[in-house]
Amino acid sequence: MLKEKAGENAGLIWNALNGTDGLTTKQIKKATKLIDKELYLGLGWLLREDKISTAEVEGDILVKLQ
Repeated sequence: MLKEKAGENAGLIWNALNGTDGLTTKQIKKATKLIDKELYLGLGWLLREDKISTAEVEGDILVKLQ
């Protein structure tokens, strides 16, 4: 069940990032309506699959598609 939810969250995040030069976690949360634990579950999935890269920018995390 949790694995399925992680995949769904990852899809929402990927769709939000597609066509952008990257978004912060705050921007992703706003675009996807995910709560913190759902966001980080999806980000973990995408990181594990090497679909995204991350960097810390001004106290937030910037996420970009690979």
